[in-house]
Amino acid sequence: MPLPANLTDLAARFGSDKGAAKHRYTELYHMLFHPLRQQPIIFLEMGLQIGGPEHGQSADRATTDLPSVRMWLEYFPKARIHGLDVSDFGWFAQDRFTFHRCDMDDRAALAATAANLPPLDIVIDDASHASHHQQNAVLELFPRLKPGGLYIIEDLRWQPAAYERPGITRTADLLRGFSQTRSFHHSDPATQAEFTAMGGDISGCFLHQVNYDKTRRDQVAVIHKR
Repeated sequence: MPLPANLTDLAARFGSDKGAAKHRYTELYHMLFHPLRQQPIIFLEMGLQIGGPEHGQSADRATTDLPSVRMWLEYFPKARIHGLDVSDFGWFAQDRFTFHRCDMDDRAALAATAANLPPLDIVIDDASHASHHQQNAVLELFPRLKPGGLYIIEDLRWQPAAYERPGITRTADLLRGFSQTRSFHHSDPATQAEFTAMGGDISGCFLHQVNYDKTRRDQVAVIHKR
């Protein structure tokens, strides 16, 4: 009997940049997610297709594909997959997929979206990559994770000039500091206080470098909830 497809193979099949051709995230994800593969998990991905305002395109751009969502639907045959993006992907119809349109620059809108989500097993942030967007999302969505859930942030090394706020603590630095000292330090005291209040619910925070090469910059963070 043939083995089920490896996640890296599925990334190649569906054209996701998470696979071997670019980021190699699927090597890590297959290891983390394989025990959950046949479980009825609830999965959220933010950022559904390359492009958008962070690349100078309109939020109302025409969208044409959801490569990673199609990969997740294949990989997790019993999962409910949720997708969040500033652009419209409501045209994608699949029984196990639900789309949420939301601008991560609007924290109130993000909070409202989070309130309408079920408890989550896995969250992946592959959206704008702006530091404050990533941090808004953690603060609103990490509480929606079930105990033992995983929160992942991709592409920590790159922040878009169109969105990044001057003087804000980069998410990679925020999380690297926590992984080393178990405390959060942020340029904004209010944001620091919010992360500090959440810190007790984190059992582990792991940062992996580009292509898992320790001489490279931080690339992907995996946060495990107690």
